[in-house]
Amino acid sequence: MSSPTSRRPLGPGSRLSPRALTPLCGPALPVPDPDRLVHLQFRRFAGCPVCNLHLRSFVRRHAEIEAAGIREVVVFHSPAGELRQHTADLPFAVVADPDKRLYTEFGVESAPRALLDPRVWGPIARALLRGTWAILRGRERPPASRPHGGRLGLPADFLISPDGSVLAAKYGEHAYDQWEVAELLELAGGVRRPGTARA
Repeated sequence: MSSPTSRRPLGPGSRLSPRALTPLCGPALPVPDPDRLVHLQFRRFAGCPVCNLHLRSFVRRHAEIEAAGIREVVVFHSPAGELRQHTADLPFAVVADPDKRLYTEFGVESAPRALLDPRVWGPIARALLRGTWAILRGRERPPASRPHGGRLGLPADFLISPDGSVLAAKYGEHAYDQWEVAELLELAGGVRRPGTARA
């Protein structure tokens, strides 16, 4: 149960007011996007091993995601300078939110269960093995010993239509509890587009 001071989480049917997000590189991003669905992902800190493990699956299938009419936007609670060292090779927009303003607006929280839930222990082990190997080979940098915003952030996903409606939302119960690519594509495939009929 949410605390009395926490914002009510967004869900299907919620409507977002238009805003422009500032990515690490490139022009400002309109959210909602008038031409595409937006998959707004809230991740944790720069260099987070479980975040990197998850995002690699989105990198591998990025062309497929774009072909489905989806724009990926990934938010981290790290400063832009720190984040650039870890995300330069990502093919989608990355937004720094070190003050957690977007996290607060969207009701994305931090909690000890992010790392204590037994369901995350397997992904953590895989992420640490993969990350250590990548660091040793010089392909990645280690995260900060004391990440900005802490280590207990929970992930969240939102699929946003061009009119600003939240079509689907997921608030993670632990650090690796987020949509997989197949889930995202299935959700997007169920959206009725102008001039098309739902299968």
